[in-house]
Amino acid sequence: MAHILRYAVASDVGRRREQNEDSAYASPRLLAVADGMGGYAHGEVASTVAIAAVAALDESLRAATAGVDLHGAMRSLVKDVNHTIYEMTENDPGLRGMGTTLTAMLWEGSSFALAHIGDSRAYLLRDGALYQITHDHTLVQTLVDDGRITPEQASVHPRRSMLLRVLEGTGDGDPDVRVREGEPGDRYLLCSDGLTSVLGPEALHEVLTGLDDLGDVVTRLIQLANEGGGPDNISCVAADFLEVADIAEDEEVPVPGVTVGAAAEHPA
Repeated sequence: MAHILRYAVASDVGRRREQNEDSAYASPRLLAVADGMGGYAHGEVASTVAIAAVAALDESLRAATAGVDLHGAMRSLVKDVNHTIYEMTENDPGLRGMGTTLTAMLWEGSSFALAHIGDSRAYLLRDGALYQITHDHTLVQTLVDDGRITPEQASVHPRRSMLLRVLEGTGDGDPDVRVREGEPGDRYLLCSDGLTSVLGPEALHEVLTGLDDLGDVVTRLIQLANEGGGPDNISCVAADFLEVADIAEDEEVPVPGVTVGAAAEHPA
């Protein structure tokens, strides 16, 4: 039986930032969140580069007639983003220091490749249980992995935002890339750390299980993050993986290629 992704995407500047350096993208086969960093070093440019590459990959796949190498496509995507950032910073010294996280899913049938670098996250809600399916590339996560601090201590650590891996123009990016199988009824959440720095797993679970409409899900998550202080930009992509038989006949299929955040405000 055929499958479909139903999705919603939103981004918000938050309560304490002057501009949005996050970008996000969603389509029937590609979901992505990029959290730019660098402040005056133009983090919004870096996240826009990442999402522009995601959109270009999506466009090329729509024209493809053969199946896609999920793992290879996502590795190439990350490599291309990193090389573009390198070229831009070489040509314009004012851009040096910019970088971006990237968490992205590319779907083919019931399989998807998950590419991840940085501290944006992907979650899976399956059979009522919520799983974090990415691993933060941060100093505090390394300390947790080594047993030196607890997750609770990590959440308030003064260096909790220090990234160990990010797309900043060096090497090929070194992402985590895994191919996984989706199951009908799965619900996925991709988000920047502007959400997870405020909302814990219990709050995410409550929203993801308590609201049916995906637009309501992303709106509520952003609202809660802002009510918690909104210390950073907040971007969310929520998606349901469904069999076609689960879709109501009169339900409108989302328009492909929705871009939000910096990439929508300042397109490449």
